[in-house]
Formats: sequence, C-alpha cells, structure tokens
Amino acid sequence: MDARTALLQGTKLLEDAGIAVPRLTAEVLLAHALRRDRVYLFAHPEHELAEVEWIHYGRYLHERMQGKPTQYITKRQEFYGREFRVTADVLIPRPETEHVVEVALALPDSRSRILDIGAGSGALAVTLALELGAASYATEISPAAAVVAAENARRLGARVGIVVCDLTEAIAPGSIDLLVSNPPYVPLRERAGLQREVRDWEPAAALFGGETGFEIYDRIAADAPRVLRSGGWLVLELGFGTADHVAHLLEGWRDLRVQPDLAGIPRVIAARRP
Repeated sequence: MDARTALLQGTKLLEDAGIAVPRLTAEVLLAHALRRDRVYLFAHPEHELAEVEWIHYGRYLHERMQGKPTQYITKRQEFYGREFRVTADVLIPRPETEHVVEVALALPDSRSRILDIGAGSGALAVTLALELGAASYATEISPAAAVVAAENARRLGARVGIVVCDLTEAIAPGSIDLLVSNPPYVPLRERAGLQREVRDWEPAAALFGGETGFEIYDRIAADAPRVLRSGGWLVLELGFGTADHVAHLLEGWRDLRVQPDLAGIPRVIAARRP
C-alpha cells in the first residue's frame, strides 16, 4: 500500500469514528509511523509502506479511534515555537497558555528568578527560562510529570530546577520574582461533560480544581505573598468563568490586569505583590 492510499483509508476510518479533522490526523499519524515530516507525504505519495510502517500506522489509527489524543500517540506538542515531549502523565499544552508567556514577557522590572507551579510538561518554565535567560524553577506534585518536565528542559537547553512538592510548600519565603501557573480549574461537577479525549486520558490532578474549580486558585493566592519578593509578579491562566473570583482573591495587590484571549475571553490575570 502506498502513502496516498493509506491516507485515504485512514481518513475514512477516522471520519467514520467521529474524530475531528480526520485528514490532518491521518497525515500526522502516518508521518509518525514513517518517522518523517508531513511534507514527505505530499512529496512522495507513491511511498510504499513497509510492513512495520503499516503495523504502526494501523495501531496509531486504532488508538486515536478509541479516543487517545494524537499528542499522546506521537508524544509531541508544539508550544511557543518549540517541540515538547508529552506523555499521559502530563496535561497537553494548549495554545491558550501561550498568553501566559506573552503577559509575563511584557511585565516591567526584574524577572531573574521564576517559579512555575504545577509544571506538567514544563512548557511555561522552560519557555520563560529560554525567553528571559533567567533562572527558572518548577514545582510538580507528580514525580512522573516532573521527569517529563526535566527531560524537556534538558533537551531544549533550559536551566530549570524542578522540585516534587505540593504547590509552593518547598519554596523559600521571598525568593521568587515571577510566579506563573496554569492551575487545574475544571470543576469536578463538569467532569461528565468533558470531551472523552480530555476526561478519559489527561491526568485528573492537572484538570480538576475541586468541586467549584477554585480550590487551587485559592491556595496559590494565599501563599503567593510568602514566596514572592516585594513587588514580585503573579501571573495565572484563567479558566472560563474564573476571572471575577481570582480578581477578588487579589484585592489589595498592585497593577492588577486581565488579558483576554483571541476570542475575547479573560485568559490571564497578573498582579503585583504589595
């Protein structure tokens, strides 16, 4: 079977299974099976699949049809122009989280010591370390996720110190200039309504922020004044409908600002420790 036919068959299988963007997904999975870039498929549609390539492609299609996210199959996800390794131990980095980076980069004053709470793949910690040339640290409650973050930092050449702990409990007082986080913010009561790719595959600890979705925000806001230096910045990604609650938590902080995403939805909140 050649690549052209494999793509047609794969696209039909994914389409019949109700998978979004079936053609693109088939291209990504076939390229992964061939250990090539997608552009190779367009340049060489006549490529005859070896038996092992066909076996891998078939397995990847089956996994995707069962709901496994494409990123967990290929173990890759781009974030802020860099390729990160992802496994089922970490949340898949979303494009919306890049707004956290943009807000952090635009802040005034020194950001020589950065902390990412709940690092997951390390997307925020690694990106900010590289973009700012700063010392970056990350905390992660999951040892398995911390391993993924450490691997991404090493592979991308970022100086990131990773600590396995709950939120900020292992961080010294007044030691951080910039604290960032994409915390779990999905209410547990909304679990049944999530897409199966999210609900059944992504780690629950990285998704759910208690019954209301505010639990982790509450804890971060309560301890942030302890770990931030005077005048240090806190930058948090906002879940849908969380902006008012988080802004209330930060009453009394200076220079509070909320940044919407491209759809106009409040996506990032930043404030300065008084």
